[in-house]
Amino acid sequence: MKKIKLDIVGLSYSQTQSGAYALVLGEVNGRRRLPIIIGGFEAQAIAIEIEKMTPSRPLTHDLFKSFAQIYHINLVEIIIYNLVDGIFYAKLVCNDGKKNTEIDARTSDAIALAVRFECPIYTYEFILASAGIVIEGNDFVFLENIDTQSAETAETPAPGASNYSALSEDELKDKLKQALHDEAYERAAKIRDELSRRKSS
Repeated sequence: MKKIKLDIVGLSYSQTQSGAYALVLGEVNGRRRLPIIIGGFEAQAIAIEIEKMTPSRPLTHDLFKSFAQIYHINLVEIIIYNLVDGIFYAKLVCNDGKKNTEIDARTSDAIALAVRFECPIYTYEFILASAGIVIEGNDFVFLENIDTQSAETAETPAPGASNYSALSEDELKDKLKQALHDEAYERAAKIRDELSRRKSS
């Protein structure tokens, strides 16, 4: 069965399920998108790796990567291979230098590991045909299909989040350290973006 390569194209807070996030995978060189609802912990694990943040202590997926590397096991690819009653099934394809081994995994965990190992994500045509959606143009309209409620009901920003532009660079760096210590990665990302904006201006 032919595999179709996917990329991560979006991660959005879901207003339809409290505490859940919409992870959106996109068909490489195609217009189909595969939205998957995942938990907050897994969304955080994916987001901090994409944003290249370093938590104060290793997260579960970081520990798995370190463990695998010490024992010379490489994650070759992940495959989202089935969809049953709205639940996606994935497997890790690992190699120890001699043979490939497949390990069953939750899709969210598999993707959190894929971004750490920088390995490809695949699925099959029948999954994209049944659960994928097609976007028009370059707009991320697929997020609206997942989150049908108003964006105004999304998470409340942290106190002072809108006032980062009024802070000095040293104050921002202190707040960034505190956010990372508190494992408030969404807040840390906003502070980091403000610091990056200042460097580029």
